Amino acid sequence: MTPFPTPCRVRDLPGCTLLALPAEIDLGNGAALYAAATAVADARTDELRLLVLDFSATEFMDSQGARLVVDVRHHLPAHVQLRVVAPPDGVPNRVLEVTGVRRDVPVHTDLTEALAA
Repeated sequence: MTPFPTPCRVRDLPGCTLLALPAEIDLGNGAALYAAATAVADARTDELRLLVLDFSATEFMDSQGARLVVDVRHHLPAHVQLRVVAPPDGVPNRVLEVTGVRRDVPVHTDLTEALAA
């Protein structure tokens, strides 16, 4: 388990907010990532319409990553869409598939695809 001083990078794009997640997601940082994601969403609640969780740089993730997606989805107000970026050959994509999260949350291969959807 690796502690991360900054859990994720936040980028505000036209009409959405992007959270670029770290290289590792596990029990050591799952709670901090959830807190960061919900704080970002709560701070932008009036203007936020789309939140993108970007796992492109994530090389390792256990079930905490899947739990993060599910918990953030349930935290968001009904008017906010959640999309996930997870490259098809990466560990996050496989974890999201095995846990069934892909059935409930749109998962895209790259950021361009996620924003265009």
